[in-house]
Amino acid sequence: MKKVEAIIQPFKLEEVKEALKNIGVDGMTVTEVRGHGRQKGHKEVYRGQEYTVDLLPKVKIEMVVASARLDEVVKTLTTSARTGKIGDGKIFVYDVAEAIRIRNDDRGEAAL
Repeated sequence: MKKVEAIIQPFKLEEVKEALKNIGVDGMTVTEVRGHGRQKGHKEVYRGQEYTVDLLPKVKIEMVVASARLDEVVKTLTTSARTGKIGDGKIFVYDVAEAIRIRNDDRGEAAL
């Protein structure tokens, strides 16, 4: 099993959720986060004063998938979240040793 974390632009969330739903991925956790990568934020002007916005709003999607489905999930995430501009985000993949459903003690992929 693999844990997939994707940091994406907030306006792409609905498109990404729909694309994942279309390939049969329905379990995920979504968190609103703030951060920056190489772009280090940007400058804005408010009431004539310039200020730096260095922590940009992002969305983090977390899910655990069967190892056999990893490539399909990653491809779906990249194609649905991509705008082609700086700040599109990142995907991180981790190994998962065990998953346990609390309700009935299902283990492994059965718990997904």
